[in-house]
Amino acid sequence: METDSTLSITLITMDRAASRTVLTRSDGKEAQLPLDPSPFEDSSALARLDFTPAYGALLATTLKGDQILFEMPLEGAGDQLAGRLVVYLDQNQWSMISNTVHNEQKSSAEHQVAARKLKEWVEQRRIVLPASVGHYYETGKRFDTAQRYGLGLTVLQYSRGWQMRDPLQVRRNEIHDAFCHRLERLGSMRSAPVITLDPNALYSPTRWANSEHPPLLRDQLAFQTRALMAAAASIDVMLDTQQLERGPDTGWTAGSQRFSDWLDESGQDSQQKRNAVDSYLLRDLQLELAEEAAAAQVPVDLFQQWGPKGWARALAESPAVGLFREMLHSRHLNRKTTWHPNDLTDMVYLSCAAGYADFVVCEKHMRDPLQHGLKRLGRPARVYRRLAEAVAAIEDVLDTPPVPAEPAQ
Repeated sequence: METDSTLSITLITMDRAASRTVLTRSDGKEAQLPLDPSPFEDSSALARLDFTPAYGALLATTLKGDQILFEMPLEGAGDQLAGRLVVYLDQNQWSMISNTVHNEQKSSAEHQVAARKLKEWVEQRRIVLPASVGHYYETGKRFDTAQRYGLGLTVLQYSRGWQMRDPLQVRRNEIHDAFCHRLERLGSMRSAPVITLDPNALYSPTRWANSEHPPLLRDQLAFQTRALMAAAASIDVMLDTQQLERGPDTGWTAGSQRFSDWLDESGQDSQQKRNAVDSYLLRDLQLELAEEAAAAQVPVDLFQQWGPKGWARALAESPAVGLFREMLHSRHLNRKTTWHPNDLTDMVYLSCAAGYADFVVCEKHMRDPLQHGLKRLGRPARVYRRLAEAVAAIEDVLDTPPVPAEPAQ
C-alpha cells in the first residue's frame, strides 16, 4: 500500500476544451486546476497534451483528432538511442513520405512501401528519424495550410521527439572541442550529443539574441518541466496554422556566386583555389573561432601563432564543419557552379547530418558533393538520393548480426 511519501504523479493532462490541467496520482486520485492562462494560442492546432513522467512519453492530440507520440528525455538515463540507427531525411524526402500518408495519388507504390518500412522500424525502436530546425522552417513557410499541417504531422509522428542539435551550435561545439583537443584539455570538451532528446537542442542559444535564455534547472521536477515545455512547444510550432515569414536575403547567395565566378577566371591551380576557399570560410567563421577560442581558454599568442592554416586544420578534423568545408571546396572548384538561395541551408544541415547520422537521404545536387567530401575525409558514405535505395541499405544493416566483441586479454 502506498503512503503519502511514496505517492507520485503518473499523468499530467492539459485539456484545451475543458480549460483544465488534471494531475493524476499513483493511487488514482485526481486534482483539477484551471488552465489559466491557457498555453494554447488561437492559431494552435493542439487540443490536448498527456504526459507520463515515469515512462518519459508525451502524447499530443490535435483538434482534428490526430495523435503524436514523443519520447521524452530522462534525466541521468544516459544514451537513449540504445543502438538505434540514425536516418536523416532531407526536406524533399519528408514531403514524399507525407504524400504517401495524406495524398496517395501523388506517391508511387515504391515510396509507399519505403515509408511503411521506416514507420515500422521507428515503432520497433530500431531506427530514429530526427527532425531539425531546418525541417521546421521549411515546413512552416509552405503556403497551403492543409499541406503544411499534413507535412508537419508526418515529421512529428515519424521523428517521435528525436532531433538533430542546431548545426550552428554543433559548429561551435566542434570548434571549441578542437581547440581543447589541441591543448590536451580533454576534460573541458563539451561532447554534447548531436542526435538527441535534450530540451531545446533544436535551437542554438545564438538564435536567442533578443530574448532571455531559459533558466538552468537542476532538480528532476524542474528538468521534466523544461522537457515538457520544450516538446509541447516544438509540436505546437510545427502545426501552427499561421504561415512563417520567409527570412531576409542575407546576400550569401550572391556573394558565393561572385566568389565562384572569380575562382573560375583566376587561373589558379586546384591547391591555390582550395586555400582561397579556406580563407573564404574562415572569414565567415571568424566570430565563432574567436569566441570559442576564448571559451576554451586558448592563449591569445598561441591562437595567433596557429594562424589560418592551423585553424583550417582544426576544422578539417571536425565531423560536421570538416564536411561543410569539403562541400564548399567541391562546389566552388566545380566550374560554372550556379548558387541558389537554399544551398547554404542544405549544406549546413546535410553536412551536420552526414557527420553524425548513419544514413542520409537527399537530392542529387547535394548528394554528389556530400559523397565526394566523405570520400576525401576517409569516412563511410551512406548517402542516398532515392528513399527506396536507402531503405534497402538500412534493411541490410538491420538484418546483419552484430559482430561479437573480442574477449579481453
